[in-house]
Amino acid sequence: MTDPHAALDQLDDAGFRALVRGWLRANYPPELRNPPHRLHLAAARPWYDRLAAQGWLAPGWPREHGGMGLSAARQMIMIEEFERHGCARLPDHGIVMVGPLLIQHGSEAQRARFLPKILSGDHIWCQGYSEPNAGSDLASLRTEAVLEGAHWVVNGQKTWTTLATDANWIFLLARTDKTARKQDGISFLLVPMDSPGISVRPIVNLELQDEFCEVFFDNVRVPRENLVGAVNRGWSMAKALLGFERIFLGSPRQSAYALARLRRLAEHVGVAEEAGFIERHTRLRLDLADHQALYEVFAARLRRGEVLGAEVSMLKLHQSELFQRITEAMLEIAGEAAGLLEPMAGNRDLHPSGLFIQARPTSIYGGSNEIQRNILARDVLRLPG
Repeated sequence: MTDPHAALDQLDDAGFRALVRGWLRANYPPELRNPPHRLHLAAARPWYDRLAAQGWLAPGWPREHGGMGLSAARQMIMIEEFERHGCARLPDHGIVMVGPLLIQHGSEAQRARFLPKILSGDHIWCQGYSEPNAGSDLASLRTEAVLEGAHWVVNGQKTWTTLATDANWIFLLARTDKTARKQDGISFLLVPMDSPGISVRPIVNLELQDEFCEVFFDNVRVPRENLVGAVNRGWSMAKALLGFERIFLGSPRQSAYALARLRRLAEHVGVAEEAGFIERHTRLRLDLADHQALYEVFAARLRRGEVLGAEVSMLKLHQSELFQRITEAMLEIAGEAAGLLEPMAGNRDLHPSGLFIQARPTSIYGGSNEIQRNILARDVLRLPG
């Protein structure tokens, strides 16, 4: 069978970057550039379908499983070009989390069943990790799965489940051994969202968006073969899935976008040449340059095929707090527009309150900044607990 991506191997990195940039210019829906909030599936579907038709949905998957088989370096180029163009993030849990997990740890039957459906967009996944009392301390989760014959019976609750109302499958962590050490008694399950006993309740945020949800499980019966890997060994797989998330959440994209909008807002309200604003903007610009340099250190490690250590937590810390500082500056100069939940009249690119609200949870999700500091203290600085 002809390899649809073989021609990519003949390009150097500069040529590959130019190819991606040109394809985005020609194919990305212009109305979806730099969306002010996370898109639901209905809005993101045209972008999902174009990537699927191009065969570009899964850059890191091996080609034998339908992916592009790109090196870490080439994947970073794609991420950078997508961010530069202002591409919306897809409902991508199946692509960046479930797919790689099944490729590495799933059975042959699971790979044959699920991978093609992810690539076609027939299966849209959400992540069942966090619980009301098990967020940053995820290993304290209480949702349980009990084996009864050919089924696992699941009871419990997940929260902050991104785009659960769009998903038709959820991958979740459930406690399968209450007597084991808390990290050792957890298993990884794949559950259809239309299973009897599952209910979903959207959580409306300060921006009046419903990106997050609560998901409840009431005696949900899950086929035994939907367990991934070994019983009680789900924790190690869950941690592996978070590796990509750390560098993704540390990308300078959000802060760079916000800083550009801060400058444009200052020009719009007439303070761009005031000494106080110039000093503040310069400090933020230098902070962004520092962060971009730090990000490049970790990106270069990925390009060399190295494993990222605990110090990658610095990226998430610095990015989230810089994003918050920039949006705080936006709100302070926005005047009455600071109270608007929509972009400023006649200027879709200026949405100071929206960016401010989006920046608030960045220091919480993906592992709170307090937890990230603990990781750095323990695993990098070797400080006592």
